[in-house]
Amino acid sequence: MPRSSRSSHSPQLDTIRMVEHFIQAYSGEYRRRALWENLPKKMMYQTFKTIIDYLEESGKIAADSEGKICWIHNPDLVRKYAMREDLRVR
Repeated sequence: MPRSSRSSHSPQLDTIRMVEHFIQAYSGEYRRRALWENLPKKMMYQTFKTIIDYLEESGKIAADSEGKICWIHNPDLVRKYAMREDLRVR
């Protein structure tokens, strides 16, 4: 699809990182809409939704049983298990 016909654009890295840092700081405190409303910088909801979808797909966040967004990415734990010779990625 040509770029001009897309309804949304890709968020900038600094915007993604701002959302990541906010979620890390307030993990498990906000549902999706409340999270968007409390971000330090305002953005269009569609942009926020794109970022949330990316963070979910990349395994950095998840929603708990109440729908609150939680930060689940733990690179230290990933490294620990990646170095174990008795474990393999399939």
